[in-house]
Amino acid sequence: MDASQYKDYVLVLLFIKYVSDKYAGIPYAPITIPAGAGFKDMVALKGKSDIGDQINKKIIQPLASANKLADMPDFNDAAKLGSGKEMVDRLTNLIAIFEDKRLDFSKNRAEGDDILGDAYEYLMRHFATESGKSKGQFYTPAEVSRIIAQILNIRQAKTGPYTTVYDPTCGSGSLLLKVADEAGTAVTLYGQEKDSATSGLARMNMILHNNPTALIHQGNTLTDPKYKDGEALKSFDYVVANPPFSDKRWSTGLDPLHDPFDRFKSFGTPPAKQGDFAYLLHIIRSLKSTGKGACILPHGVLFRGNAEAEIRRNLVRKGYIKGIIGLPANLFYGTGIPACIVVVDKQGASVRKGIFLIDASQGFMKDGPKNRLRAQDLHKIVDVFNRQIELTRYSRMVSIDEIEKNDFNLNLPRYIDSQTPEDRQDIEAHLRGGIPVADVDALDAYWAVCPTLRETLCRPNRPGYVDLAVEKSAIKTAIYDHPEFAAFMAGMNKHFDIWRENSAMTLKALATGFHPKDVIAEISEGLLAHYAGKPLINQYDVYQHLMDYWAAAMQDDCYAIAADGWKAETYRVTETDKKGKEKDKGWACDLVPKPLIVARYFAGDQATLDEMIASKESLTNQLNAVEEEHSGEEGVFAEMEKVTLANVRARLKELAREGGALSEDEEGVLTEYLSLCTQEGLLGKQIAEAEKKLDAAAYAKYRELTEADVKTLVIDDKWLATLDRDIHGEMDRISQGLTRRLRELAQRYDIPLPAVTLRVAEFEAKVNGHLERMGFAWS
Repeated sequence: MDASQYKDYVLVLLFIKYVSDKYAGIPYAPITIPAGAGFKDMVALKGKSDIGDQINKKIIQPLASANKLADMPDFNDAAKLGSGKEMVDRLTNLIAIFEDKRLDFSKNRAEGDDILGDAYEYLMRHFATESGKSKGQFYTPAEVSRIIAQILNIRQAKTGPYTTVYDPTCGSGSLLLKVADEAGTAVTLYGQEKDSATSGLARMNMILHNNPTALIHQGNTLTDPKYKDGEALKSFDYVVANPPFSDKRWSTGLDPLHDPFDRFKSFGTPPAKQGDFAYLLHIIRSLKSTGKGACILPHGVLFRGNAEAEIRRNLVRKGYIKGIIGLPANLFYGTGIPACIVVVDKQGASVRKGIFLIDASQGFMKDGPKNRLRAQDLHKIVDVFNRQIELTRYSRMVSIDEIEKNDFNLNLPRYIDSQTPEDRQDIEAHLRGGIPVADVDALDAYWAVCPTLRETLCRPNRPGYVDLAVEKSAIKTAIYDHPEFAAFMAGMNKHFDIWRENSAMTLKALATGFHPKDVIAEISEGLLAHYAGKPLINQYDVYQHLMDYWAAAMQDDCYAIAADGWKAETYRVTETDKKGKEKDKGWACDLVPKPLIVARYFAGDQATLDEMIASKESLTNQLNAVEEEHSGEEGVFAEMEKVTLANVRARLKELAREGGALSEDEEGVLTEYLSLCTQEGLLGKQIAEAEKKLDAAAYAKYRELTEADVKTLVIDDKWLATLDRDIHGEMDRISQGLTRRLRELAQRYDIPLPAVTLRVAEFEAKVNGHLERMGFAWS
């Protein structure tokens, strides 16, 4: 079954399991579980010949009716699930997956952190990825949703249950939920979705994310808007949307020239085959006079002509567009085209003198077939937009006058050149040698930190040009050994140590029940601020190291600590073979892995073991050398199919039985091989014994650990040590960048053109001389 179809069944089962565990039998719960319509009742249907029909009648229909959940998937659809025994087996096996005892949602171990909601969103993203069709439109990438939620500044506003947030094309509701989460307090959510199955997902998503009172209606927003005040559209405080790109059927069932809601009257009618502005104008009409909104649209809306140019002109003149954020291409599911976020703000529209533009198209990472915004990309966009920071090749405030001079064309490259400048070639330097001073001046960020380093690395050649003052191979050493650079590195190391000490205090104060998301928000913002304005190092690159490590390991550790406290509990690792037998593969501890215990408490034992392993490797290398030297056609091992200790011994016994005389060389080789093999085997046994002893000592040590010991191991030895290493790597890249650039310039202009011509002539003369001696001559 295609991912766009099986997501309905998997997510609905997840939903039923969750609401059954959490709300069954609880009076006044936000979700009603009718008698006989819970997950346990679904389990009772496993193996029944009419399981699909019974799930529909006994589970889905009562649950949907009691909670106004329409458009649930059909569990008796033979076209999708097969018929007869095939359907019975498929549904029985699917239900069995959700019977796993570990899937008990009756207790949320980390209150305030929506673990299940996040898991649901994770599945949604992967379903959208695997679908590979326009069905991917049901999910807006979480990073883009977070950007929209944060640039609306809803957290800074005085919000409450009376605050309304609306998404006219809500899909699965992820964008709405991100805005609600950013608000920090309860707000009222409204959504409408054209696709019936997807609107059902949105309703379930609201419940799973603890927003059971959110209103989600199914229907076409443009032709049949569900939220109205009388005959007019209802207005909201915030409106967000990710509508279908360039919808060619937007006007089906609607007469745009006589729109009953006057959405196009003041701006112009969108073209029949391009529905982007139809959705944007619906958003503007749905906003209160002080409302704010954001809409994801393809870049075409910024520059297309004719009717769309007129709409764009009217929008700019009315001052409704506060900003535009250009996003990387291939970010959204179902399409590879680049999109942008159009930010609308009616408050202050009458006095707006410009539009703030950001071109963030270059900041992303590859994630399989798609691109994805990193944590640092998201944070930079939000910081720059909210603070209206103008950065070269990234962002600027463009006046309405300048936009008018460009005939209201808002295409971002007209105003921001985000491309990296081309590295110019200096003709004179190629002809006469020397490195252009202009190229050296371009490295002014380094010279500002280390003023005399430039004189150490470069010496004058002629006006406007310099030469390297050190050998190309010695550039890196000269940089590292320079006192100013060494002082800079020491200062940056000390700078990290200050953050490390402060963060260690914060982390060691954590107690059971804390909220991991609050913790990472506090320490990551602290790290970002700590490196703000520091020379040579990008604060967002440092921030990304922390966020990467959070996703890879620290997040799981924090959830475990929040649930169970600072406990380093070991467990046995087993592996089941093909016959179903379990095999013991040793032990492990997720929070405090064995290497941390060994490094802190048994470093001497580990050093001794490492020496033994190194000695064994040396013996192995010697054995390989002996074998290679004497394995030729006339070598001692020539007649052996494989050189092993057993074969060498057998060869010696065979010769002894036959009374054969060994040559001195052959006896020496075989004896040497036997001696090395014996030593290697003995050392191997010693290593195995030492490893077993160290493993037992480390395992026993866990029982002796105090809470303070665990905190030291996890915070100092694991978390902060890893970040220390990563951020020191960032510092190393600073020197490597300067080294690489100077070496590149030196190599580029190392040999001037006359010298190249002279060397070519010398080589040509040599070749002609060789040809003449071989009996050839050029005519």
